[in-house]
Amino acid sequence: MEHSLSLNLHVLTARLDRAADRILRAEYNVSYSRFVALTLVGELGASTQRTLAEYLGVTEPSVSRMTSVLAAEGLLDVQPDPAGGNRRRLSLTDEGKRLVTSIQQGLEGKLAGIVARSGVPYDEYAEHTARLLATFEGLERETGK
Repeated sequence: MEHSLSLNLHVLTARLDRAADRILRAEYNVSYSRFVALTLVGELGASTQRTLAEYLGVTEPSVSRMTSVLAAEGLLDVQPDPAGGNRRRLSLTDEGKRLVTSIQQGLEGKLAGIVARSGVPYDEYAEHTARLLATFEGLERETGK
């Protein structure tokens, strides 16, 4: 049975997420969702829990629980926002930065191996994926969503 592109993309993304989660739990003792959160904080700079929740597509209480765990593990620094209110500023600790860098290198290598095994040229796949993401980002800016 032939699938549509939208279904194939969904299935591929779900499988990649599960594979990444298995790899990260086994090799780094961290879940993929926590790695993504750490990566977003690192790439967004000193972000807020609200911004992280928006990027992850989860609630602020969920992010609050996750950031508390990551802070307790010494990977994330959580501080009150100088502007006041109930906001929290987030930044990676040195240990968090080292973990993210190590995982990015290891995971990239494993995923590149999977792409190579499929016979798809890695550089072309990476280029096309980046173009698709840029197109979606442009559409989101245009529509405000």
